[in-house]
Amino acid sequence: MAITTETIVEFSTQGTRVFRAPGRVNLIGEHTDYNDGFVMPAALDLATWVTVAPRDDRMVSVFSENFSEKIEFDLDDSGPARGHWSDYVRGVAVMLERTGQRLRGATLEVRSDLPIGSGLSSSAALEVATAQALLENSGLSMDRAEVAKICQRGENEFVGMRCGIMDQFISSCGQAGKAMLLDCRSLGYQLLPLPEEARLVICNTMVKHELAAGEYNTRRAECEAGVRHFAGLRSGVSALRDVTETELESQADTLPQTIYRRCRHVITENARVLEAATSLESGDLNRFGELMNESHRSLRDDYEVSCKELDLMVELARIVDGVYGARMTGGGFGGCTVNLVKSESVDEFREATSREYEKATGLAPEIYVCSAAEGGEVNRSYQSPMSG
Repeated sequence: MAITTETIVEFSTQGTRVFRAPGRVNLIGEHTDYNDGFVMPAALDLATWVTVAPRDDRMVSVFSENFSEKIEFDLDDSGPARGHWSDYVRGVAVMLERTGQRLRGATLEVRSDLPIGSGLSSSAALEVATAQALLENSGLSMDRAEVAKICQRGENEFVGMRCGIMDQFISSCGQAGKAMLLDCRSLGYQLLPLPEEARLVICNTMVKHELAAGEYNTRRAECEAGVRHFAGLRSGVSALRDVTETELESQADTLPQTIYRRCRHVITENARVLEAATSLESGDLNRFGELMNESHRSLRDDYEVSCKELDLMVELARIVDGVYGARMTGGGFGGCTVNLVKSESVDEFREATSREYEKATGLAPEIYVCSAAEGGEVNRSYQSPMSG
């Protein structure tokens, strides 16, 4: 059956439940997850809610409050994707069914306070909340880490975005008040308490350049070219995670310069993440901030995924007293920066960066002072129109 789209929707209110999944901010460790590397995200108190009610057929009806749009699809129709927000919902359903799960039809309502396309992983939040809702609606259960893997497959194999596991994993498995040092190969992780004397402040540049999706996949292909080079030199190399900085420098004149710089970012970024975890554990926020700054320079110069608006926002942040560090976060080419700011300096930071950024660009940024939140869960406090 073909997918249909409507802008008017009515919901049954019988047997509804609400599931919440958070967005994320990555403190450090960008573009390392799909290289089997290390990352340090935190789940945000900005989230997506999916309300679900059962149906007696194999149809899924999804209404997005943010887009004021409804789509319908048949669970027996597995594709293809069509470049629409609903692909993230359909992709999760398709991948759940491919594991042998038999899903029940559902009526879903989606609402989010995550800014879309800003690098805070609104897509992963939608995927995780959808997976939880569809599983519960069908009387099925799945480990949180497995939910993350299914959601990543939906984005990789159905949507066509070759993302790593970080976004879905932290959205599913995050904990309040904690950052997560995540090994993207083993999925082992360590929870690290965030310091009370500092706040995570996210600055949305309000721009998202259209080349982002294509360039993301290009960067992944460039990393894979680097892996092939080093795998030809010695055994045991299946990802850039396996290459040392010494090995990289020994090949600096052999590798194409673009591939060399892409590899240099990933390899040095992995080292920065591990040192940042040590700094956070010991309470050395000054060093943690320096590592954030180094990460941004590497993303800008070696990985080339920044843009003038992100660079400006980072520069403006660093001249404010009380800022430990600032960097772009997310895939790049627009979106957000993450800043570690002394708690007593947050108000000054918001005022100064907003004023100077708008003066320079004509754009009024959105600034969020965030706390680390729980991962995906049944949400009993959010009242949906579906539930009366």
